[in-house]
Amino acid sequence: MFEADTRDARAPGARRLQGSCSGGLEAERGPRRTPPGPTEAYDTSQDLLVWIGGNLDRFGDIFKARAFGGDIYVVNHPDHIQHVLRRNWKNYRKGFAIKKIALLLGRGLMVSEGELWKTQRKLIRPAFHRNAVEALVEIMNATNLDLRNRWRQAAARGETVNVTRDTSAMALNTVLMSLFGADFEALEPHFRILTEEAARNLELVEAFKGLRQIVGELVSRRRRDGDPSPDMLAMLMGLRDAAGRPAMSDSQLISEVMTTVVAGHETTASTLNWTWYLLSRHPRVEQRVQAEVDTVVRGDAVGLADMAKAPLTRQVLDEAMRLYPAGWLMTRRALKDDQLGEYVVPAGTEIYIAPYFMQRHPGFWEDPARFDPDRFAPERSQDRPELAMLPFSAGPRNCIGEQYARTEMQIHLMTMAKRLRLTYADARAPELDVGVNLRSKHDFIMRPELRA
Repeated sequence: MFEADTRDARAPGARRLQGSCSGGLEAERGPRRTPPGPTEAYDTSQDLLVWIGGNLDRFGDIFKARAFGGDIYVVNHPDHIQHVLRRNWKNYRKGFAIKKIALLLGRGLMVSEGELWKTQRKLIRPAFHRNAVEALVEIMNATNLDLRNRWRQAAARGETVNVTRDTSAMALNTVLMSLFGADFEALEPHFRILTEEAARNLELVEAFKGLRQIVGELVSRRRRDGDPSPDMLAMLMGLRDAAGRPAMSDSQLISEVMTTVVAGHETTASTLNWTWYLLSRHPRVEQRVQAEVDTVVRGDAVGLADMAKAPLTRQVLDEAMRLYPAGWLMTRRALKDDQLGEYVVPAGTEIYIAPYFMQRHPGFWEDPARFDPDRFAPERSQDRPELAMLPFSAGPRNCIGEQYARTEMQIHLMTMAKRLRLTYADARAPELDVGVNLRSKHDFIMRPELRA
């Protein structure tokens, strides 16, 4: 096993085992109606990740606090997460964290609730079925081979590369090609703001309005011209209800397209960014990945059959997502009174679930701060609770694009490892940028080297 650089965490890396699924050692003194927690409310000037981690240290695996003007319960045990996301999921709507996303994406699948969400999920599911994803493997190979060629050229010149920007652009181009097909080149320049602008603020919201208009114009043109493009947009446009009418309005269609662009790009890019940083710090794992890829990939393109024979690359990606989950925090709001263990959950309470801490919990992960892809080997995973790991959420509202993301990430890692290795070239230790997604505060500058 290998030690991860935890200076970037800015939060407790290996908490004391103070709590249990019943809410902590305080519960041993008798039943309580509410969990323990800090008397002082969360100050928005504080780092939210650090604040959550500190209070989990103080109070155990569930605590109550005041934050953003309301009551919250922070839960960090698989039993509680199972209840909120699966067992009684209908009682929990998306919480406050989704409001920022709603400004960008409208009422797309990630944001919508109730019957709208149920209908849209059913309509969109075929676009992310295994067969549909398999049809996009050629695009994933093309974008990654293009990036590999550019990194190889940089290596030949002795230059460094910006891995953060490059993996973000690759992931964005992959999803744009998947969505827009032959119209990719015309639309791609407009979407570059997603990789060139790091801030996620109101200015980006305004820019998104222009992107929505561009997508709307494309939809109108395709309808007018009867364009039969074989891409995801055409599939969404072709959906019909029982009466033969379009299954969703143009506004809803555009929201789903924008949701696919953002969700299909940022989380994937963040994971790949951290993966290369971790591999550069642990060359023995990198060498094992290279040996595995050399064994299974005969040509340049990576196929699904190759991926099935490369378990270590999957484990490396899982370990990167465990240590640095892009979706580091998810929130739910209780619609009606409920019960978590011995604790009452009043209607309106926000439930915070932080995969960042769940996936570093010392009660479920041995040496949780260490980078150890072998922890995901089947023989070491069988006794671990399923929801100790939830990079794609869980339950009916889990990420619909998980298969797409996993396929794209594994193709990327196998494609690059076949010909290159990367060395972290920055003297600074990485820091976390904690926003809607968990990203590196500074771009990772690395030195590519050609493999013999």
